[in-house]
Amino acid sequence: MASTTIDTETELSAVNSILGAIGQSPVTSIAAGSSNPEVSFIYNLLRDSNIDVQSEGWHFNTERHVPYTPDATTGQIVIGSDILQIDVTKQWTHRQYDVVRRNGYLYDKLDHTDDWSDHTTVELDITKLFSFEDLPAVFQRYIIARASTRAATQLVGNPQLAQLLQQQEGLTRAACMEYECNQGNNTMFGLPEDSVYTGYRPWTTLRR
Repeated sequence: MASTTIDTETELSAVNSILGAIGQSPVTSIAAGSSNPEVSFIYNLLRDSNIDVQSEGWHFNTERHVPYTPDATTGQIVIGSDILQIDVTKQWTHRQYDVVRRNGYLYDKLDHTDDWSDHTTVELDITKLFSFEDLPAVFQRYIIARASTRAATQLVGNPQLAQLLQQQEGLTRAACMEYECNQGNNTMFGLPEDSVYTGYRPWTTLRR
């Protein structure tokens, strides 16, 4: 039995999807944007939408208890430009630090320093920016739909088209929320990490 092949979404195919949404012809290379301002503008909309969506912080791009080790010489902790949000793990119970990324390093606003030499490691909760190709498919479609709405608004100026694309954007966001609920294993009980809670299951009474 032959296996089903699904092409991986790329930035090029995403740009062509946005171009198609606003009634424009596809391109064979994003590099064409250097001589085509419209393609370059579309590509920037895609990148901006990618950052905006991931900055919300989703299950696929957030991690907790990530250890960072201070530099042995300077005591500083490098925070890459791909880190969108940071906070000290369990900051909600221990208000000892108020951290931000400043000049590429972890900075404590309470002690006004980026020197962490008195720490062996610092555990951080982070939200990380991933490349478009590495995102779950539902988020790729949402980002494309979001960028398409912006393109229709800023390039075409067609209110009817923008409204239709905005409806499509809402549907793709709903798919992302469903993905988030299924993958996140969220609970309203505020249980500690690495713990399990089994709720009441009415059907078990039938087994008695």
